[in-house]
Amino acid sequence: MVLEKVTSILVDQLDVDEEKVTMEASISDDLGADSLDVVDLVMSLEEEFNIEIPDEEVENIKTVGDIVKYVEDRI
Repeated sequence: MVLEKVTSILVDQLDVDEEKVTMEASISDDLGADSLDVVDLVMSLEEEFNIEIPDEEVENIKTVGDIVKYVEDRI
């Protein structure tokens, strides 16, 4: 469930094909997110899952799998 929502957000925000969004995909290298995209992504994730992601935690999130694990640990 979390992966599906995260995938939907990434596809919408980064305009990438759903097939590219895998647990191992790097948010910046594989999906092409720049720093502004990451800020928008964090805001969308916080809104979608009703969580807060501190800036220092964002630095540790590199892959789609990292996002999913972070969200699952907090909901």
